[in-house]
Amino acid sequence: MPHAQLTLTIPDSVWISEVSRSHPNTRFRVLAATANMATGVARIEILGNNSEAVCDEFREYDAVTNLTIFEADSEMTRVQVETTVPLLLTSLQDAGVPLEMPFEVKDGKMALEVTIPQETLSDLGETLDEFGIQYTVERIQQEIDSDSSLLTERQQWLLDEAIERGYYDTPRRTTLVDLAEELDIAKSTCSEILHRAEERVLKENRSDDRDIPSGIIATSD
Repeated sequence: MPHAQLTLTIPDSVWISEVSRSHPNTRFRVLAATANMATGVARIEILGNNSEAVCDEFREYDAVTNLTIFEADSEMTRVQVETTVPLLLTSLQDAGVPLEMPFEVKDGKMALEVTIPQETLSDLGETLDEFGIQYTVERIQQEIDSDSSLLTERQQWLLDEAIERGYYDTPRRTTLVDLAEELDIAKSTCSEILHRAEERVLKENRSDDRDIPSGIIATSD
């Protein structure tokens, strides 16, 4: 199942986009959020030394129907915001994407991490396009099913032993000969098992970098 890291450019029409761009050094950490087509509620940490000014700006928007401050100090204010037309949340929900909390908004951009089926990931790209939300895919990697191991038990055992004993350190703390002797296996067997394990790991990592599903592209305009 793909794990994707995306950066969404929040449309100018969304209030938090404008406020966050007005305060580019302030981070908005969304701790919890829920929405339907008409309203949305979010619990947000405002991280910066100008949170009072930020809250005042929040209240100026017609889309913000209520703002409650729960906690405040010089560097952080925690608030609950009630809004109308929660575009970001509804667009993600329409694509069937469960939001992993917390996520962060900074300078008009939202960092999003999701682990979802490839079909849903493709749907997400189409939905973002429909809502006019630009996005950049920072990274996609294929998560390995916990039920299916990349390596055999012996390969995993030997690789773990090699790492623990310093075979992959720079400089190495043990040689292939010493490793084989310490584990009581033939040098040729030790070499072959490690080579096959290394090959599988390297090929898997290489395929992760190349495996970008259709429907999600590196940059959306």
